[in-house]
Amino acid sequence: MTVVSTLPVLQALVAAADGADRAERQYRQEAAQRIAGLEQERTFAYRRLGLMRELVDAIAGADAEESALSIAAATLRGKLGWSSESEARSEVLERFAPVTQALFRSLTSEDDPAPSPQDVLADFERWYADSRRSPFWILFERYVQQTPLVDF
Repeated sequence: MTVVSTLPVLQALVAAADGADRAERQYRQEAAQRIAGLEQERTFAYRRLGLMRELVDAIAGADAEESALSIAAATLRGKLGWSSESEARSEVLERFAPVTQALFRSLTSEDDPAPSPQDVLADFERWYADSRRSPFWILFERYVQQTPLVDF
């Protein structure tokens, strides 16, 4: 250590530089976490919109609520890639049924249904998150295996 580096003015400047470095790293970490949270919110919002749009299109021609429930369950199974049954999947479909009922009522009634499809969907999402410890919309993430491109 040289005599110059022990000067109080330099020690103070080193401390200030270290503090600024820590503050910047902390801010970058917080910003990255906030961006990731916003990205997930946006992704889930579009998944929510896409599923509800597809369900509305699917059940629009249903003549009765029971038909709408069957059509919506088949649509949801297809969207999630569920080709087989399980107790957990059956529970999810059963808990999702009120969403379909509210959607069907909104399509077939002149009055706004109570509760609204948005409220029922929010209730379903809360149930799913509480019971499964993850957001429902995670189910829509599918791993796509990368295949090498071959140029002949």
